[in-house]
Amino acid sequence: MDQVFAHIDDHTRLSSHMGERSWRTGGGRLETQTDEGRGQKVGSRIRLSGRVFGVELSVEEIVVERDPPRRKVWETTGAPRLLVIGHYRMGFELSAYEGGSLLGVFIEYALPARAPARWLGRLVGSHYARWCTRQMVDDAVKHFESQPATQLSN
Repeated sequence: MDQVFAHIDDHTRLSSHMGERSWRTGGGRLETQTDEGRGQKVGSRIRLSGRVFGVELSVEEIVVERDPPRRKVWETTGAPRLLVIGHYRMGFELSAYEGGSLLGVFIEYALPARAPARWLGRLVGSHYARWCTRQMVDDAVKHFESQPATQLSN
C-alpha cells in the first residue's frame, strides 16, 4: 500500500491521462502544476490548464484530506472552467487485499453552472467521470504490472 500510495500521490502521474492528446480530449491536453507542497499535503494546491476540443479550460484544486497510505481527497476551488462537469470532490482509497492493494478512485461532481456546458454535462458528465476515474486506476495498474516483483517488495 505504501508503494501504491507514493505512486498515485503524485498528481502529475494521477492526472497523466489529461496530459496526453487523445480523441477523448479532442486532441487537446491539460498541464498539471502544483505548489511547493506538490499536492502532497493538506492545503496544497494543484492547477490544471490547457485546451480540450479547442476550448481553454482551467481548474484549481486543493488537497482537503490526506491519510497515507489509505486515503487522499481534493476538491475544486474558485470557478472551474470545464466542459462537462462543474465543481467536484475527488479522491482515492487504498486497502490491503490478498498480498497486494485494492485501489478505489471516486468523484462527486456538480453539473456546470451555465448552458450549454450544463446540457453537455447532462449528456456526457457521468461518462467522463467514469472514464477519468478508470484511467487513474488503469494507469496505476499498468505501472505496477511493469515492475519486477523483487522491486515491489523492497
